[in-house]
Amino acid sequence: MNTKSTALAAGLLMALTAAPVTAQQAGGKKLYCWNENGRKVCGDALPASAADSARTEISAKSGLKTGQVARALTDAERAAAAQQAEAERQAAIVEEERQRREHAMVESYTNEEELMRAFEHRITLLDETVKASSLGVTGLRQSLVSLLQRASEAELAGRPVPAPLAASIQTQHQQLLRQQAALVRQRGERAAIDGELASALKRYRELKMPVTPPNGG
Repeated sequence: MNTKSTALAAGLLMALTAAPVTAQQAGGKKLYCWNENGRKVCGDALPASAADSARTEISAKSGLKTGQVARALTDAERAAAAQQAEAERQAAIVEEERQRREHAMVESYTNEEELMRAFEHRITLLDETVKASSLGVTGLRQSLVSLLQRASEAELAGRPVPAPLAASIQTQHQQLLRQQAALVRQRGERAAIDGELASALKRYRELKMPVTPPNGG
C-alpha cells in the first residue's frame, strides 16, 4: 500500500473510530475526504476552510464512495464559463437561423432556375442602385467643383468668400463623402452576391440530392 493510500486509510480509520456510532446513526452519516496542503484528509465534518475544495463523500455505514463534489469555481472561472455559455447560445441561434433559411430555400424554389431568377432580381436591383449612386457622386463632384471655382474667383478678386457660398461648399463636400461611402458599400454588396449565389446553388443541390439507401437499393 502506498503512502497516499495509507493516509487515506488512516483518515478513514480515525473518522470511524473517533466515537461509537450506532447503526441507525451511521445510516445517513457521511465522511468527507479532501486535499489539504498536498495530503489527503478525511473526517466526519467538513471545515470551513475546505468548503470550496474538491472532495469525496463516503458512507460511514458501508465505507463506500457515495459522491464526488468538484471544487468551487473562482470568480474568473465563473465569468469565463458564463462567457462560453453565451457564445454557445449565440452559435446555436446562428445555426438555427441557417437551418431555417435553408429549409425556406428548398421549400420556396422547385428548381435551380427559380433560385437563380430570385438572385438575378437582387442583382438587377443592386446594379441599378450602384448606377444611381455613381451618377449621384458625379453630380455632387461637379457641383462642388463649380462652388470651389466661384470661391476661388472671389479670392483672386480680393473679395472674401461669401458666408452662404462657404456653407454650401461645406454641405456639398459632406454630401459627397456620404455618397461615396454608400457607393463603396453597394459595390461590395454587388461583388459579394456572385459568391452568395454560387454557395446557395451548391447547398441547394446538396439538400435536393436524393438520399441513397445504405444497401444501394
